[in-house]
Amino acid sequence: MKTAVSLPEDLFRLAEAAARRLRVSRSQLYANAIAEFLERQDSSSITERLNDVYSRRPAKVDLGLHRAQLKSLEKEAW
Repeated sequence: MKTAVSLPEDLFRLAEAAARRLRVSRSQLYANAIAEFLERQDSSSITERLNDVYSRRPAKVDLGLHRAQLKSLEKEAW
């Protein structure tokens, strides 16, 4: 689908140079950039929702697991 987008001139020049360097069309560069942006937004949205869910209850660690973790740390050279 074709669309028109307005960009600041300096950003346009940087995008043009990147497209040449990467040997992709301007359209492909913009499509890749938008896809990556949307993927990051989706990932951060998932993280925000998980943080919300887990912040509602205090974290409880099994005592045996906690002891095992502490013992394993004693063996590590810091």
